[in-house]
Amino acid sequence: MSTLDLTGTGVALVTPFKKNYIDFNALSSLVDKVIQGGVEYIVSLGTTGEATSLSDQEQTAVIKHTIEAVAGRVPIIAGQFGGNNTAQLCEKLSLFETTGISAILSSSPAYVKPSQEGIYRHYMALAEASPLPMIIYNVPSRTASNISAGTLLRLANDSKKFIGVKDASADLHQAAALARYAPSHFTLLSGDDPTALAFIANGGKGVISVIANAYPESFSSMIRYALSGEWGKARHIHYRLLDLHQWLYIEGNPVGIKEALNYKGWCGAELRLPLVEISDSNKKKLHEAMDAVKGMN
Repeated sequence: MSTLDLTGTGVALVTPFKKNYIDFNALSSLVDKVIQGGVEYIVSLGTTGEATSLSDQEQTAVIKHTIEAVAGRVPIIAGQFGGNNTAQLCEKLSLFETTGISAILSSSPAYVKPSQEGIYRHYMALAEASPLPMIIYNVPSRTASNISAGTLLRLANDSKKFIGVKDASADLHQAAALARYAPSHFTLLSGDDPTALAFIANGGKGVISVIANAYPESFSSMIRYALSGEWGKARHIHYRLLDLHQWLYIEGNPVGIKEALNYKGWCGAELRLPLVEISDSNKKKLHEAMDAVKGMN
């Protein structure tokens, strides 16, 4: 279906705001920084990009601007295709302007907690409608339902439209089961930065990362070291960043990563309701954790 290589590090890019408007200048600058830092591809308008807080017109503008800023240097994956209304998502996919986009990332339905059969039929309907290859996004902490290894393997085997999974379950037994039985066209990607190294040790091929917004060079290097079997070098980076992860997620994502980017001067910390900026006490601890790894990029 696709020759897109998902191996390595994709960054789930934030959407910078200024006075509740999209800060396109900061978006361009951030695109340059993560590409120069060595990430292999960009995911635009995922959860970290606050896609659900943007209007359809804003989503279109962000995607268009990201394509222009990337200028063909790395692939772009569009991530604004999650939801409970299968028919509505199918229509949105069928009308999507695909120029400049290499694949679609789609999170499983949230809140309604469908059965595994319901999840399977949902994704098969999306595959039928999608003009592009698809990456399944399994994020039980947000959806309240896990896509089992069996369902993921069933989808991968029943449609080559599915080229991979972003698995944020942090379930390493599930990762190993997927690695053992997944077809060759189906790439296993971690969606959980703190366990990404262990995920690769269990057979994963990369990560779609949050922390790579602020530390693209370090995190993508860690992933490349792991994939090449240089585990000592990979662990060294992992251990250095280890204490930072908790403060990035202490009040939710992208609350922490936006404050980290603000502290580095890369973009503002502004979010859209119902998300709010990190509390002063946790901001202080985040800054301290960042100061402890000063020099890492």
